Amino acid sequence: MPDQSSVLFVCLGNICRSTMAEGVFQSLAKKPPYEGLIGKIDSCGTGAYHVGEEPDDRTMSTLEDHGITDYVHCARKVDDSDFDKFDYIFAMDRGNLEDLRRIQRRKPNSKARVMLFGEYSGTGKAEVISDPYYGGKQGFEKAYEQAMRFSLNFLQDVFPDVEPPKP
Repeated sequence: MPDQSSVLFVCLGNICRSTMAEGVFQSLAKKPPYEGLIGKIDSCGTGAYHVGEEPDDRTMSTLEDHGITDYVHCARKVDDSDFDKFDYIFAMDRGNLEDLRRIQRRKPNSKARVMLFGEYSGTGKAEVISDPYYGGKQGFEKAYEQAMRFSLNFLQDVFPDVEPPKP
């Protein structure tokens, strides 16, 4: 069994997709069978548009609709030090992935594995989590569904000896 892993979720502004993924992942990681296996969990943005703000109200209401009522976050921008603090840095889309890889090139000895979160789609092909910011509630529901599916697939991949929770 590996040591505690640390995970960072990244989108553009850090108020919709990355916070949705963080909230979902955090809710899974703090309950059996994954409790105690994940150390640090956080999210951030590649842009500084919303630094200091809380997640979008639609993100929060979607999380709450699915029983996640204790999620708290303050938006921040990705920092070079994140590449040394986290084992996994998950981009929500390809644009953010390229931005993260550009930053990581300045830190060639960093420990983070930077990848698209949708590599854990379970479909055999990488998916992106589209930005729901300019759309309606349906986009936030889709982001939630993807975040849940990707999180469960990631946890099963990293901790194959742990029996996953029953749906």
